[in-house]
Amino acid sequence: MNWRLGLQGELKKHEQEWNPWGEDSEMETLPPLRRAGLLSRQWKVAQADVRSTPWRRVEIWGKAAIGLYLWEHVLGGELPYVLAGGQWKEGSLIASDVLYSFYTGPAVVPRGLPVVDGTAVVLVLNGREQSKVTVAQEWLRYLGEQVRGGGVTEAALVLLGNERCENDWLRPFLRKHGGFVEPVFLVYDSQWTDEHTVFQWPLGVATYRHFPLVKPEDLNLETPRRYICNFLGTVYPGSSREMMLNILSKEGLSGMCFLHTRTQWQPMETVESLGLYRHALQQSDLTLSPVGINTECYRIYEAAAYGSVPVVEDVMTPGYCGTNNNNSSNVSPIPLHLLKASNAPFIFLTDWRELPKILQHELALSMWQKVQRRVRLVRWYHDFLAHLRKNFTKIIRETFFHEPT
Repeated sequence: MNWRLGLQGELKKHEQEWNPWGEDSEMETLPPLRRAGLLSRQWKVAQADVRSTPWRRVEIWGKAAIGLYLWEHVLGGELPYVLAGGQWKEGSLIASDVLYSFYTGPAVVPRGLPVVDGTAVVLVLNGREQSKVTVAQEWLRYLGEQVRGGGVTEAALVLLGNERCENDWLRPFLRKHGGFVEPVFLVYDSQWTDEHTVFQWPLGVATYRHFPLVKPEDLNLETPRRYICNFLGTVYPGSSREMMLNILSKEGLSGMCFLHTRTQWQPMETVESLGLYRHALQQSDLTLSPVGINTECYRIYEAAAYGSVPVVEDVMTPGYCGTNNNNSSNVSPIPLHLLKASNAPFIFLTDWRELPKILQHELALSMWQKVQRRVRLVRWYHDFLAHLRKNFTKIIRETFFHEPT
């Protein structure tokens, strides 16, 4: 196919749609024709390499920031090839005898992306809000054309779903509803999760805010930390976050914690604000995690990566989320099913009035107890990522190639 056909128009249209929260906003932008030439040469090399490999092949098209969490944090991949000032990034790795190639960046656009016949594809999309759903639908329609035309043999989806689990727009694209996508890895506690065709996927860390890949060997887990707890975030009037801060103040406990709040949500971090946040995680034994629109938030995973125990508000937020293991209308939905099923060593509470007792308990812990807890938490998170990698590659191999791993 002539993959450069329409690339100029597609690039102009999709450059602003690539980053759901604004990452890559400072990337250098080359003229589209120059970009097309660079990508064309790159693709010819990649095509030759792919066709000569003895492994089964899967391409991952990353069009949402969670694609970087999948590639770098879960699969352990790198992005050594960068073109056009970051407009196109790619990397490859082998897992379970399958060659995975990952492509991401503003230059990865529908109808401008070359497809080798016989390709199996995992598409990573953002469906969190309507503007993102519109872009996601366009990508899925394009992928459907490739499936019907025979260029793509199998299609899976990793989706950052709606925080209220309102994902009905996706239903027509699912294979079990007459579409072509299977399996689906869906973020948040969707009631669609069946562990057969739809699997729950973690929100992960905020790669769109450039949160780094934290390596356990780089952590200092054995020295005292300056704060018992921390909370950095947006506080809305009447929210449980406001209640939490009021309780800390009323009980005279605010001085124990690193607190930095704002009244308006900011999609991006500055170098200074990211550094401040990482400092808070590294120097706190606990990280307070009140609910937002959804119970699950990036803060949970970011704290775990640094060995700061998440104190999670374990309540179901409004909407259609929540798994119900008993399939009974008389049983309340359960939030954070994936983390609980993984035996996450967190502190769960349902009322922030429990917090003073938790902090008093912290004061009674010895340094040895705190160090051992940090080690357990970091080890758990490392094992959690390893399990995700094993499960993801197992599902892809069984679904795409009909082989058990």
